[in-house]
Amino acid sequence: MKIKKIMAGALTLALSLSITACGSKKDSDNASTASNGKEAKVSATMVTDQGGINDKSFNQSSYEGLKEYEKDGKVKFDYIESHKDSDYQPNLESALDSESDIIFTVGYALYDATSKAAKDNPDQNYAIIDNANPDKIKNLLGITFADHENSFLVGYIAGMTTKSNNVGFVGGMESAVIDRFEYGYRAGVKEAAKEKGEDIEVQVQYANSYADQAKGKNIANQMYQKGADVIFHAAGGTGIGVFEAAKENDKYVIGVDRDQKDEAPDNILVSTVKGVGKAVQLTIDDYSDGKFKGGETRAFSLKDGDALDIAYGDNDLVDQKVKDKVEDLRNQIVDGKIKVPQNEKEFKSMGYDK
Repeated sequence: MKIKKIMAGALTLALSLSITACGSKKDSDNASTASNGKEAKVSATMVTDQGGINDKSFNQSSYEGLKEYEKDGKVKFDYIESHKDSDYQPNLESALDSESDIIFTVGYALYDATSKAAKDNPDQNYAIIDNANPDKIKNLLGITFADHENSFLVGYIAGMTTKSNNVGFVGGMESAVIDRFEYGYRAGVKEAAKEKGEDIEVQVQYANSYADQAKGKNIANQMYQKGADVIFHAAGGTGIGVFEAAKENDKYVIGVDRDQKDEAPDNILVSTVKGVGKAVQLTIDDYSDGKFKGGETRAFSLKDGDALDIAYGDNDLVDQKVKDKVEDLRNQIVDGKIKVPQNEKEFKSMGYDK
C-alpha cells in the first residue's frame, strides 16, 4: 500500500530534505495540468539513472518523450535524478509521494531497487526501461530493446569505413545490456571484415561509469592513439568525452541511443537509436486505454521501426553503397536470416570469433 501522510508538518519537511538531496525536480506547469492547460489523463514520475536528464542518451530520451506527451495533454509528470547507486531506493520512496499512476525507472541498474519497491507497494504501477521483469512482478512492466541488432548495423558501417582496420568500443558499465551493444557491434565489424577480406581489430574498454566525461575522453584518446579511426560508445554521459576526443583527433565516432549528430557534426558516422521516449509514450497510452500489462516484459526490435533504428549524420560520411548494404542486412535480421549475438557466449557459438 502507498505511504500515508501523517504528521504532515514534520513529514513534509523530512521529505523535502530527502528529495533535495537526491536531486528531485518538478516541471513548473505539472502541478495539476499538462502544459496545454488540459487535464492530463495519466500522471507519472520518472526516476533517472546516474546520467540525469541531460545525459544526451536514454535518460534524456525518456524525459523528452514525457515532455512531448505533456505538451499534448496526455500526461503530467515529475522527475527525480539519481547521482549514485545509493540514490535509487530513497528516490523511489520519494516518487511515491506524487501518487502517480506510473513510476518509470530508467536504466537496467535500477532493477533491484525497482523490484523491491514494486513488491513493497503492490497498488503502485511501475515500468523499468532497459530491463526485463524476470520475476514477473504483477505491478511491474519490463521494457527491453534488441540493442545488438542495430549495433550490428553500425559495426558493419565502422568496419567498412575504417582505413586503419582498427576500431574501438567504449562501454559504460559491464552488464547484459551493454553486452548486447558490444557483441552486436563486434559481429557487424566481423561481417565487414569478411566482405573486405581483411582482419579488423576491435579495441574494447569500459569506463565503469555513465557520467564520467573525462574518463570517456581519456579512453577514446588512447584508442585513437593506438590506431583506431572509428569508435562506438555505449556509455551514456561518459560518451560526451568520446565525442570530444573524436573532434580533437579528427577521427570518426558512432553515437548511441539517440541521434547524436549535434555532438560532433563533422565526425559522426551514424548513431544507434533506441526509442526510449516512444516506449514511455506507448506505456502511457496503454495505461490510458486500460491495457497496462504489469507482470510482463515488452521487447522492441528492428521489426518495430521507430522503436529501434539507426540515424546517419548530415555529413554524408558513409558511402551510399554501404548504406544500401545496411538496409539489406537490416532486412535479413528482421527476416531471421541473420542471427545477431547478444553476449560473448553467443558470439563464439555463432562462429564470429573465428
